[in-house]
Amino acid sequence: MPIVGFNFEKIMVERKNKITGKLDIKNNLTITNVEKEKLNITNSEDILKFNFNYTVNYQPEVGQININGHLLLMESPKQIKDILIDWEKQQKLPKDLAPQILNTILSKCNIKSLSLSQEVGLPPHVRLPLIRNK
Repeated sequence: MPIVGFNFEKIMVERKNKITGKLDIKNNLTITNVEKEKLNITNSEDILKFNFNYTVNYQPEVGQININGHLLLMESPKQIKDILIDWEKQQKLPKDLAPQILNTILSKCNIKSLSLSQEVGLPPHVRLPLIRNK
């Protein structure tokens, strides 16, 4: 199950208002589609393309980050067929595959979102380590 590609297709960050009072930050990751695609660097290898949408919302109406992209995964032809059939029926990833796909997307999107939030003056959406005096 090697991941052979990862791309961001759309990145949007927006700071709307000043931060006042308590801030509620919510993250969401959605796999929007799974489809078969040809990989041009080999003869006839089919791969799976997982399209995703990752969002960070800063409430109340302070800002938002939206990232769309895709991840490419190489699998055997039988596994590709099975995954696509399951996706079409249930819109779910196989339990053994989901952690690898979702963790890779989350890792890359969290790093990108952290950088983007800093650029527009939004607080980090993940807890960063701090050093404290005792």
